[in-house]
Amino acid sequence: MKTICIILARGGSKGLKNKNLRKLNNKPLIYYPIYYAKKSKVIDNIVVSTDSQSIAKVAKSFGAEVPFIRPKNLALDSTTTENSLKHALISYETLHKTKFDICVFLTATDVFREVKWISNSVKILKKNKKIESVFSGYKTHKNFWEWDKRSKKWVRIRPWMKNYASRQIKKNKIIREDTGLACASRASLWRKGKRIGDKVHILINEDSFSSIDIHDKNDLDLANFAYKLRLKKK
Repeated sequence: MKTICIILARGGSKGLKNKNLRKLNNKPLIYYPIYYAKKSKVIDNIVVSTDSQSIAKVAKSFGAEVPFIRPKNLALDSTTTENSLKHALISYETLHKTKFDICVFLTATDVFREVKWISNSVKILKKNKKIESVFSGYKTHKNFWEWDKRSKKWVRIRPWMKNYASRQIKKNKIIREDTGLACASRASLWRKGKRIGDKVHILINEDSFSSIDIHDKNDLDLANFAYKLRLKKK
């Protein structure tokens, strides 16, 4: 089964200029998803979709393919991840006259991932035909609220959250979806403009650093601190 990894790396960023080229441990952020995709040994083609010539040049230097520059209309703040992934997959398949079975999605701003999350996600899809998507998820015991427009008040997202208990014995768990860290889906889903399907397998990660998603300078500073802390522990 042919597998492609697509990394989305837009040039424009309001929160942190040239975000995908900013340095983490002396390497640009775009380096990390390429590195982990290579290390996974389960991906046939690693493709970076970007509207930036600068990002394209750096991505190529680390071994990724950049066969096209993403159109400006797909590099706006309003552009969805799903539309960008669909465009990248179909464009690559059309250009190279090929078809993929599995698609892997990684981002440059989520850096605290493990290689096994990528390799296991692909292996699970290959082994179990009933599963549509596999992705990394972080388990939390927190309660969540949302603004209800009808009642015009804050309400708990799930009724069972009213029943407070210690986090050790709480039965219901919430999983934070971290597809940017590692996500593998059937290519047929991406062609329809869907990132993940309904039949999923979640790879639970318990790494608190995985919540660091770099979108501004504070995030970047925190990531650099966490990275150095990790290196000291090894």
